[in-house]
Amino acid sequence: MRTAAYSLSLLTLFAGFSAASPDIQKLHKQNKPMHVTDKKESALMIDFTEQKKLDSWRITNDGVMGGKSEGSFLLQENKALFEGDISLDNNGGFSSVFHMIDPLPKELETVTINIIGDGLTYQLRMVVNLDGYRLAYKQSFNTIAGQEAELTFSLADFQASFRGRNIPNAPVLQSENIREVGFLVTRKTAGAFSLAIVSLSFK
Repeated sequence: MRTAAYSLSLLTLFAGFSAASPDIQKLHKQNKPMHVTDKKESALMIDFTEQKKLDSWRITNDGVMGGKSEGSFLLQENKALFEGDISLDNNGGFSSVFHMIDPLPKELETVTINIIGDGLTYQLRMVVNLDGYRLAYKQSFNTIAGQEAELTFSLADFQASFRGRNIPNAPVLQSENIREVGFLVTRKTAGAFSLAIVSLSFK
């Protein structure tokens, strides 16, 4: 009932919400923001080449709901490796990793990831903070085991969600409002997962 009440509050809030509202500009205070490096004139890239920069990424597993899934985020050959095991015990079934980033410039339109997958479907997530709510915008992508792929997504196509429920009336995702980036994996059968992240950039 509590989750339903939260979702109803969000839907009510979004009914008259403007994407330009200062409410969504509030900074999430939890963790030190990760630096976004301008390696090209037209693209802002997140650095995955140093372990000390990966150490501050935050793993969140289904243990917050009583599950037993496990995940880790480590450096391997100049790539970030998000891997672990999904357990369905106690209605579990997901693992995720997130980190805050420095505020992005306005009007960036796309995000590109270069990944090596394992055949599972993952979600790329962007988090904004609105009136105390941690709202996640998600984009699912499929992977082919052992195959490197470069995938580009429009920020406007990301779907807003709150505690697993889609929020259809949420404003379109704007680059300047993104406070965290992350990845999530969920599966209907127990087993291992492994996603290598070569790069992530905004443009």
